[in-house]
Order: sequence, then structure tokens, then C-alpha cells
Amino acid sequence: MHLSGLLGSELSSPGGEPVGKVDDVIARLRGGEYPLVTGLVVKLGGRRVFVPISRVEDLSEGHVALAKSKVDLRSFERREGEVLLRQDILGHRLIDVADAELIRAWDVELQPTREGWVLSRLDTRRPARLFGLIPRSAGHPSRDWKAFEPLIGHRASVSARAKFGRVNRLKPAQIADLLEEASRPEVEEILDVVHDDPELEADVFEELDPDTATRLFGDRTDLEVASVLARMRPDDAADAVNELPQHRREPVIELLPPGTRAKVLTLLGFNSSSAGGLMSVDVLAVPADATVAEALRRIKLAGNLQPEALVTVHAVDVDGRLLSTISVIELLHADPETPLSDAGDSDPVRVSAATDVVDVALLMADYNLLTVPVVDDTNRLLGVITVDDVLEATIPDDWRRREPPPRPEIPAAEDDTAGGTSTTSTTGT
Repeated sequence: MHLSGLLGSELSSPGGEPVGKVDDVIARLRGGEYPLVTGLVVKLGGRRVFVPISRVEDLSEGHVALAKSKVDLRSFERREGEVLLRQDILGHRLIDVADAELIRAWDVELQPTREGWVLSRLDTRRPARLFGLIPRSAGHPSRDWKAFEPLIGHRASVSARAKFGRVNRLKPAQIADLLEEASRPEVEEILDVVHDDPELEADVFEELDPDTATRLFGDRTDLEVASVLARMRPDDAADAVNELPQHRREPVIELLPPGTRAKVLTLLGFNSSSAGGLMSVDVLAVPADATVAEALRRIKLAGNLQPEALVTVHAVDVDGRLLSTISVIELLHADPETPLSDAGDSDPVRVSAATDVVDVALLMADYNLLTVPVVDDTNRLLGVITVDDVLEATIPDDWRRREPPPRPEIPAAEDDTAGGTSTTSTTGT
């Protein structure tokens, strides 16, 4: 049964007398299960009232009949976890979790099960226009409800929906893309869900383009901004601080934890288009007299460093001067008892903090490097630049807005959703 065919249907008493018209359908969210229809919102005169589904004898497109004549005339009030299918879903955008994009729902399919009617599928094709003279647009046929995350605009239900974890399963870059495309209400709702996972929230802000991140930070207090920045990589946090309005930078920096504050201030001292402005100060440095086995042990314990920075170990002396580098692959192939000073590259490629970003990119390309250390005039290790940082800094801005290539499709299992096989047509009606 289609929601579009049910809305506006006449509600009649057991004797057949007209009572009102169906204005909306209420379904309750149930985690990984299909939302269960719990009632109808019916227009009676000038008010909207709730009719429990248990009081409905017959439910079909165009006609709804009551089992009993008695109706509670109190005005309808939505409860937490409830979805109003017309108000929240029909014509609204939802998150297509598999493709990480916003898709508009043009109709809703309801199916009967042993438990009752459930919201089973969504039709994401644009309906016919001009009385059918212009056919509905090509696109997906009706699809399983479980493929989507609803954005229903009801703040009291955000915590209930966050437990389902469908948005949280997306990669931070995918969520950032959604935020950059979303309307303001959609942005607020996505952020409300992501906010329950502070680490994911920080990762998402690292992936946002600077203008979007600055705009979103503009809606938050200095303390809230500092809370997000404290979980970000220091180089990304420094970039974010640099994009804040001048009057907000110092107050936000003062609210950062001391360790993060020191790193951010260090990075802010370098030109953003230089190696110093691009580098991360979180780097894996090991005493040069340590063994290969000890270096591998330290990699395993370095859970606070970004994975990209762990592909290379930097051997340093007691003053922090860079003596050699060795890749993780070389460590795995080396004798565990070999000192790093004998196993690594004693003349590694390195750059100064003032080196231009483009020169860093060319150097990494020439030597096939995944990381490059940054040193000062005395060869003291300051930080490390990773290949992802170089790509982000050198890819033209207009390339970032290009549509990514379609992902390979995974053959779907036979669809038996909502207690029965559903067949759909790709032709318009």
C-alpha cells in the first residue's frame, strides 16, 4: 500500500458514516527492524487527532474504517521515536547509507506483517508531472527502508535514531560530503547524531572544507569549538584556528588542553603554504641505538598517532637530531636484534620548515615517498609530512567538487523484506 494513496482517505465509522480524513501515518522507530505503524493522524473538523491502529478495522488506499465509533478528540502530539510519514518522509531527503548521498523520498510503501503494518520501502523516483504527460524521471525503483537513515527534523528523536548507528558507519569523509551538500536543518540533524561520538565528530571536521568548517564553528561557543579541536590532529586543528575570525582565535586557543595548545601554537608560527605549515608534529621518533624489535613495539603502542605517520620510523640522537629513517616494511624484513642505526637510511630525504608545498610534492614524487621528515637548521626533527597532506594541499579546489566515480555494485541478495517478496517496476506511472 502506498502512502500517497492513503493520505486524504476518508475515515468512516463502523456504520459507514464519514468521520474525517487521514492526514498522516505514524510509525515508531525500532532500531534494525522496520518501523511499525502505530496509528493515524486524522483531521476532524479543525483539529488533528490520534487514532491508534488497533482501533482501525480496515486500512486501504482510499478508505479507512474504524472498529469502534469512539475517537479521542484530544489534539495529536508527537512522541519521541515517532515518524510522521507525510510530514517527515514524503518529499524529504534521507541519507542513502550505501552510497553516502542524500536521496529524496517521493512515496512510501507499507506492508502487512504478523506484527501489523510496517514501513518497508521508499520510492525515490520523481513522480509524474502535468497529469502524467511528463513521465516520472528515471532512477531507482522502490528500495528497502533499511538502506536509508531518516532526517525527520524532530530533535526529541535524535538520541533514539543515533542508537541505530547507520550514519556512524559512514567514513568521516563521506559524512563531510553530506554536510557540504545538506541544507541547514539537515546539517543540524546530521551533526546532532555525529555529536554523540566525539572522536568521529573531530574526524568529520578534519575532512570538511575550510569554509564549511568555519561556518559550522560559527554556530558554536568557544568551549564547544575547543572541545572539537582538542580531538583533531594538531595540524588540522591549527588550520581550523587559522580560519576562525580574528577575535575568536585567542579565546579558543586558551581553552585547548596544554599539550594540544603548544602544538597548535607551534604550527601557527609557520606559513600555511610551507612544509612547516603542512607537517604534523606527532611523529614516531626512536633512539638510534634501539633495535628493530623495539621500533616495532613502539609502532604497536603508538595508537595516538595517525596511521599515515606510522609507515616510517625516525631514528634520532639524544638531542632529537635525525640520524636515519626506516620504513615499516623494512623493519618487518630486518633481523629483530639489528640496531636502527645499521638497518635504516642514514641519509634520508628531508626538508626544512620553509620549503614550499609544491617542492615537497615534487620531492615525494621523485623519491616515491609516503612521508618526508621536516628538520630545522641543526637537523633536529620537527615533524613529518604525509602523502595525504600533500595531496590535500596540492589538488585544485575545483577538482574537489567533481563527482567521484561510481563504486562497483555488489550483487544484492534476493529481496524478501517485510515478510514477503516485493516486486517493483522501473517504468513510470
